[in-house]
Amino acid sequence: MKKKIYKANILYTKEKNCFEVLENGYVAVDADGRVIGVSTDLSTLGADASAHRNAESDTELVDFGDRLLIPATNDLHVHAPQYRNQGIAMDLELLPWLQKYTFPEEMRYADTGYAERMYRRFVRDLWRFGTMRACVFATTHTASTRLLMHLFQEAGLGALVGKVAMNRNCPEGLSESVEEMVRGYEELIAEFNQPEALVRPIVTPRFVPSCTPEMLRACGELAAKHQLPVQSHLSENKDELALVQTLESIWYGAAYNRYGLFGQTPTVMAHCVYTEGKEMRLIKRNGVMVAHCPTSNLNVASGMAPIRKFLDEGLRVGLGSDISGGHDLNIFRVMVYAIQVSKMHFQKNHARPFLTLSEAFWMATKSAGSFFGRVGSFEPGYEFDALVIDDSDLNHDHYSLPERLERYVYLGDDRQIVHRFCRGKEVLKPVVTFSSPFCV
Repeated sequence: MKKKIYKANILYTKEKNCFEVLENGYVAVDADGRVIGVSTDLSTLGADASAHRNAESDTELVDFGDRLLIPATNDLHVHAPQYRNQGIAMDLELLPWLQKYTFPEEMRYADTGYAERMYRRFVRDLWRFGTMRACVFATTHTASTRLLMHLFQEAGLGALVGKVAMNRNCPEGLSESVEEMVRGYEELIAEFNQPEALVRPIVTPRFVPSCTPEMLRACGELAAKHQLPVQSHLSENKDELALVQTLESIWYGAAYNRYGLFGQTPTVMAHCVYTEGKEMRLIKRNGVMVAHCPTSNLNVASGMAPIRKFLDEGLRVGLGSDISGGHDLNIFRVMVYAIQVSKMHFQKNHARPFLTLSEAFWMATKSAGSFFGRVGSFEPGYEFDALVIDDSDLNHDHYSLPERLERYVYLGDDRQIVHRFCRGKEVLKPVVTFSSPFCV
């Protein structure tokens, strides 16, 4: 693959407090899909304007004209098997919602034919909304989890995919023994845990209430043995917190920490609505990433996570759609909800300002991207995950480039995304066909 130089109106966030803006700028990408540099001066990137006309040149210049070029978004928390349930079942709080709606749907993924139909649509829609990397919960079923990982590979998207571990407070059809869980993970690890792979396993205890101490301990041992990342849920709902205290006789974050599941390897915890004090300090000390899921928190009536406080205290924060507690896979929409939720906090405490657009954008790109490596920015050495936005139908005349991006975030959708890149390669629309060779 040739070195590529892309010309467009470039916006990205090195830091959370401001945008880097290059009108008619250039970003150079090497043959391995990593950014070499960005500039408004083409000559500083080792090329000239004739590069795209010279077939012998080792550099290809691609001009996107007046379009916007931004880092792709990352979804730090999403449940693939809940894809079919998005937008329904919003009439209960978390724990009864799991029992009445979520667990029955996830049981259907024992059937790999059903799993293929739903997972192909799920992967396509992540692509559609410009999400190039995701931390994904599958189900307890090893075969359908393998299928989902193959579908991500086939699509060219990056993903950390977790076979869910649970063996208590769940239906028999979703419960498995510790030995079965470990055996399934070892199979997936042998097949997918390759250095630099776009699709890899992530250890995924559903949450403390659904896992016995033996299950949690085995998850921690798997993560340590194979140096795998970890994902789960933390402090989402008050009834959940009380249940954890009853089961473990300790506060929520300490329970995960007890079993080596809280930053001993890279860890992302969703929600953290009621995280404070010693739990917040442990998150910061262990470098645990928080996945803020504002749509889900509102829909299942959990509360409003104190994201401004987390940022002020130096915690790592990204955004998640949390389908199907959340109702929208579009991370740009999640940015909007995150800003709006922060404004509700601001009404109660004017000492903490609400989130700005650059902060929400940074959380969805560079901050969330850091969980996947050097992802989410156009700084040198970062993997080129990018979206090209044609916002001409949003009447962008007379607006600045940051204002055009803001209008896209609030008003645009997938129809304005005209190119998508993951690790330097353009990702075309995944084909939704069935009878996959990956079904076993």
